[in-house]
Amino acid sequence: MTDLLHETPDNPIPAGGHAEMLTMADGRRLRCARFASQGRPLKGTVILVPGRNECIEKYFETISDLSDRGFGTATFDLRGQGGSDRLLRDPQRGYVDDFMEYVSDLEPFFEQVVLPDCRGPYYVLAHSTGALVALMASPLMTNRVQRMVLTSPLLGFAGTSLASARRVATFYCAVGLGTRYLGGGPRTAEPSPFAGNTLTSDPVRYARNAGIYRLYPELGLGGPTATWIRAATLAIEYVNNPESMAALHVPMLIVAAGADKVVDTRATEAFASRLRIGSMVVIDGARHEILQEADFYREQFFAAFDAFIPGTER
Repeated sequence: MTDLLHETPDNPIPAGGHAEMLTMADGRRLRCARFASQGRPLKGTVILVPGRNECIEKYFETISDLSDRGFGTATFDLRGQGGSDRLLRDPQRGYVDDFMEYVSDLEPFFEQVVLPDCRGPYYVLAHSTGALVALMASPLMTNRVQRMVLTSPLLGFAGTSLASARRVATFYCAVGLGTRYLGGGPRTAEPSPFAGNTLTSDPVRYARNAGIYRLYPELGLGGPTATWIRAATLAIEYVNNPESMAALHVPMLIVAAGADKVVDTRATEAFASRLRIGSMVVIDGARHEILQEADFYREQFFAAFDAFIPGTER
């Protein structure tokens, strides 16, 4: 069933897709999708965890790239965004009370979608906020996931210190303004122009992604709320805790963007320097959304991916 997925003329639904709404323990529903590999030999399944304000449709090209390599893909929209249930009356506001809510959604996703219907072995590919969630969940996935690839992980905010972001967000929450926007606002009807964007240097992919939200505005999300920012800072503190780092046993590759103006690459480098089971590469010149970048940068990413994920030979 693919009627839960949306395509545009330049962004078709990949072959072998199936989508469903999965109900969590608290009654919230996540939009999930799985795509069988069209390539051979079959090499397993990649669990794709998107970033904040992203949707499954944005990764159709990447899903096809993985399929060509022999990997199926299982993915979902984070709670509160994309085609998943929103958490506030105003669906534009990016909100979550605690990043552990994101983490807790992974278990039913594995139990009800991945394990019964997706071929092993399993790997994780996670971006930005999704990469932070994957780090938090990594100890729970030690016996399920073989390796993890994290792109532009949210381990700090570019342009502002973590302490400053937490201080402001905590103040807003303390005075009852936790659902107020803190950074950005409602999504505009017409997407922002390509010039000046901080996400990608590729105008074609930028226009493709903008076209998704133009035709299907219900998939879009506005800026984060103060509560979301506070939750993000607490999650970053959590994964940097020595006990949390000692619990990381899944081998991981961190791929950072050299020209990232969304997350703090220096914070990522500091984190990676303390990892005992991981390594980091920086793609010079790439902006935040590496998988939405120009071919020159995406090819460097996939070269690193192919070298790190067992069974991938190109």
